Amino acid sequence: MRNFTCVQDLGDLQQALKEAFEIKKDRFQFTESGKNKTLLMIFFNSSLRTRLSTQKAAMNLGMNTMVLDVNQGAWKLETEHGVIMDGDKPEHLLEAIPVMGCYCDIIGVRSFARFENKEEDYNEMILNQFIQYSGRPVFSMEAATRHPLQSFADLITIEEYKKTARPKVVLTWAPHPKALPQAVPNSFAEWMNATDHDFVITHPEGYELDPVFVGNACVEYDQKKAFQGADFIYAKNWAAYADPNYGKVLSTDRSWTVDTDKMALTNNAYFMHCLPVRRNMIVTDDVIKSPQSIVIQEAANREISAQTVLKKILQEL
Repeated sequence: MRNFTCVQDLGDLQQALKEAFEIKKDRFQFTESGKNKTLLMIFFNSSLRTRLSTQKAAMNLGMNTMVLDVNQGAWKLETEHGVIMDGDKPEHLLEAIPVMGCYCDIIGVRSFARFENKEEDYNEMILNQFIQYSGRPVFSMEAATRHPLQSFADLITIEEYKKTARPKVVLTWAPHPKALPQAVPNSFAEWMNATDHDFVITHPEGYELDPVFVGNACVEYDQKKAFQGADFIYAKNWAAYADPNYGKVLSTDRSWTVDTDKMALTNNAYFMHCLPVRRNMIVTDDVIKSPQSIVIQEAANREISAQTVLKKILQEL
């Protein structure tokens, strides 16, 4: 595997899950694979779980790690092509990227949707420039349209906790005060569609995701109906995708908050969220602190998903 940006890059998904569970049994059995190799993690946006879990995963494999926060302690980078650089950005990404590639063996990039230009966001302008110009394998630590390390960890978690071969998994929109990217729900939908799970997406009208990611999922506008018989509830907010409302908050309807009454409609479902989570907006306190909440276990599996991906990339160096 040269680059990792989506579920298809992993190849055989069941084999990738098998490798992940092998790593989870002993995280330090492959420490020689990364010896004398360097990982550079580049953050255009804030991070807690992604930064810590990916760095820990690289260390488990014996790699050296470097972290660059683009907006703190580095030159501001111009990302647009053909611009006159007479503003506050003294360095262009076209020079910065190959320079970064000189100092490492693998590059991880985190760059969110900006909600300024839908076409640029969905063409993954920044991530793809790293793939094109760095000369190094590149993996996504969340991009404008996908968050594959999170979705891989989500799938690992579902595999660990599922009680039936084909669980019902529900992705539900929930209210949030700010406009959030579609990367997590897009990616989660893409990964669920790569399985044989009974997958349902529920959201208010106007919050339809890109059909490319929705795929074969059942879309249900009645949240309570969607929750009935569910084995896993994955809550997440996202801003509108469709034009002319791309990137906008259309509603903060608190009736979509995940609470105990809605969870009671499920098959004693597990509650999932990628974190960070706005308590009593996305989910009530009693649900997220209940025994059925597996958000911490889900976050812990971020180390496993990252290590599996890095191991597969290292095997091709």
